[in-house]
Amino acid sequence: MHALHAVDYTILAAYFGLSLVVGLLMTRRASASLDHYFLGGRTLPWWLLGIAGMTGWFDLTGTMIITSFLFMLGPRGLFIEFRGGAVLILAFMLVYAGKWHRRSGCMTGAEWMRYRFGAGPEANLVRVLTAAVGLIWTVGALGYLIRGTTLFMAMMFPFDPRWTTAGILLISAVYTVAAGFYGVVLTDLLQGIIIVISCVVVSLMAWLHVPDAAALGAVAEQVTGNSQWLSSVPHWTTPMPRGYEEYSFLFMFAAFYLLRNVLGGMGAGGENRYFGARSDRDCGLQSLLQGVTVAFRWPLMMAFAVLGVYLVADLFPDRALVAQAVELIRAALPNVTEAQWAERMNDLAHHPERYGELAAQLQALLGRGWADRVLMLGYNSTVNPEQVLPAVMLNRLPLGLKGFLLVAMFAALMSTFTGTVNGASALFVKDIYQNLIRPTAARRELLLVSYLATIGVVVGGFLMGAAAENINDIWSWLIMGLGSGGLAGILRLYWWRCNAWGMVAGTIVGGVGAVLQRAWLPNMLQWDKLAPATREWLGAHLPAWLVSALHMPGEWQAFLVIGSTSLAGLVIVSWLTPPTDRAVLTHFYRTTRPFGWWGPIRASIEAPLRERINRENRRDIAAIPFALLAQITLFLLPMQLVIKEYGSFLRTLPLFLFSCAGLYWFWYRHLGSIDAPELDNRPVREPVAAGG
Repeated sequence: MHALHAVDYTILAAYFGLSLVVGLLMTRRASASLDHYFLGGRTLPWWLLGIAGMTGWFDLTGTMIITSFLFMLGPRGLFIEFRGGAVLILAFMLVYAGKWHRRSGCMTGAEWMRYRFGAGPEANLVRVLTAAVGLIWTVGALGYLIRGTTLFMAMMFPFDPRWTTAGILLISAVYTVAAGFYGVVLTDLLQGIIIVISCVVVSLMAWLHVPDAAALGAVAEQVTGNSQWLSSVPHWTTPMPRGYEEYSFLFMFAAFYLLRNVLGGMGAGGENRYFGARSDRDCGLQSLLQGVTVAFRWPLMMAFAVLGVYLVADLFPDRALVAQAVELIRAALPNVTEAQWAERMNDLAHHPERYGELAAQLQALLGRGWADRVLMLGYNSTVNPEQVLPAVMLNRLPLGLKGFLLVAMFAALMSTFTGTVNGASALFVKDIYQNLIRPTAARRELLLVSYLATIGVVVGGFLMGAAAENINDIWSWLIMGLGSGGLAGILRLYWWRCNAWGMVAGTIVGGVGAVLQRAWLPNMLQWDKLAPATREWLGAHLPAWLVSALHMPGEWQAFLVIGSTSLAGLVIVSWLTPPTDRAVLTHFYRTTRPFGWWGPIRASIEAPLRERINRENRRDIAAIPFALLAQITLFLLPMQLVIKEYGSFLRTLPLFLFSCAGLYWFWYRHLGSIDAPELDNRPVREPVAAGG
């Protein structure tokens, strides 16, 4: 079977060694203070923060799962990834959410809560709860990364994938602990360069491999059964393989996830890259660079999907062999669960001597190269789309390039891992340990606690990833379960009457609800998962609208139930308890300058400043639709080129140019025109354009 060469292992070893050296060299500088350790001293240039943001979104697990949807659907897989992989919240961070958070002068999103709600015990409780939810989110996100990495390792290496993954994470944790945010950002720069070069190379390989769009469409239909594989339009329904049926109503999913991203984006921006930015202008420029560079990810994933289509066509010219092979394996290994499937296929392919008759039967059924085919088999008797990316790397890339692309994939993993862990460590040290346990702790003690927090978060994420059935399962819970529990908190930016007790109620209801849902109702009450007798009883006793709701996908139900109860808790408790101190609200409004329901506070601001804030807010609101359209079309255009759908490209290009013109007019030419003088110690600059 196909395997890595010594040259590939040498390239990997050189990369890991260089990463460790960079991290260790930055140790002394990072340990100067917490500000240096977690935010780089707030002196890092916007372009370095932008590259760090790109690599933070360019994770290995997400790249694998998005490639799987592009493999199944073609370019339309983008619309399923409106749920998070398309990072549509970046449009909001680019236009206003990033600069709003930077203006606080805080270090973490949890510390920001005291800036918004004051120094009372209820505000401190919000801060602690926010930090706790952030830590839970991080453990879940690491579980998602680790589960995907384990699948990747199962395909690429003849070792136990759990221990291989643990080794990669150990190296990442060492330089994250040693160098803090400095090490994260500098290694992200190295990793970002590797990733962009890899994107260009693999995209060009796929483009050269496609004779024309029609020929690719015919092979894709044969492999996936999807006759609309070349389309870039989200049709109302589309065929999906077993295990992915809930995504069949593609247009509805795209609309639902777009709404979810709008809500999520309105509350985004509390990231260390924005807290550590030097100015409002730097916030915007780093977001712009992040959006442009993360766009390279989409032709890369489309290229892997294209090469995967041709690979599967070669490996399984008769699609019936897939189901027959899975039946043989299940008969011989009846106790293997979905969570264990990839590891057992890895062991079966690399160590057939352990399986006796089963290995002989599979060889007789699948022929020469049967081990490569076994690695592609999915638990649901289909080709496993989540294994397409590593399969292409293993079977279609030449010597040397394979090692370089492996470095790019590990760079994607490590950059996301280090940024996520650094942020979580800041939450624990700043908002829990120093805030609650040891307010007088010295710098050395706080740095030691940050090291221990990093280790604890990594161990928790590893255990969660090991227990998950698949990467899609974890991602759905993070975005639609735990994520929806925090959506009510967006009101803290837009409604003056939202107070700390309301945030406590909304956070507890949403956070606890998401955790209980994960533990007790992971699939919610999906109609097709209920027993026939239960469905019959519910159909006879429940109103039609509620029965229809039970037909919705479980993650939709989780979003609606957890999100609405969290919102209700926040609004009701905010009204029943006294408002935040007026002086705190006035300071927040004067420094953050948000739009929304701030009438009583806005009225107390002097007229000239109020008018300037209103002008800035009107421009920001007008810029958002253009930013969203620019981002979506920017992702579509290179994918259409890779598959040689030039007609679709020419229809998408005018939309992209129109959105860029609108973004320039409403946003870019005014970038930084109303900064935060209270934090920058310089006078407020005049608007770039008179009257605008």
